[in-house]
Amino acid sequence: MELSGNGADSDPLLFVYGSLKRGMANHGQLQQAAWVGRTRLDGLALYDLGPFPMAIACSEPGSAIEGELYRVNAALLEQLDRFEGAPRLYQRELHRLNSGEAVWVYVGRARQVRHVKRLSSGCWKGPAAAFSSGRPARY
Repeated sequence: MELSGNGADSDPLLFVYGSLKRGMANHGQLQQAAWVGRTRLDGLALYDLGPFPMAIACSEPGSAIEGELYRVNAALLEQLDRFEGAPRLYQRELHRLNSGEAVWVYVGRARQVRHVKRLSSGCWKGPAAAFSSGRPARY
């Protein structure tokens, strides 16, 4: 795990894996957060919903997703809950890194991704082509 940055130990860690990552469209939501580093989180599978991904709990051996860690405060977590549509669209859940540190992560429900492509790499690299081309998607 590549870690850097600083922050009070009392501030919780947030694991992000989609549009909140550096270089992605919604990263500005984290401007009050302190970058900690990149890491993997076991026990989750990642699905590509087009403009954003969704992580789902997964008990398959070796299932993990890649993302970034940030130190946040309670006020920012509340703001992010609203932004992420929690608890309606996502649930904010406490998970543990291999190091034992607890991290918050926004997780969806299996029924929300039953007809969606799983990202076997566990890494979301940006919106699907139909959403990022600048042209409206055709259905």
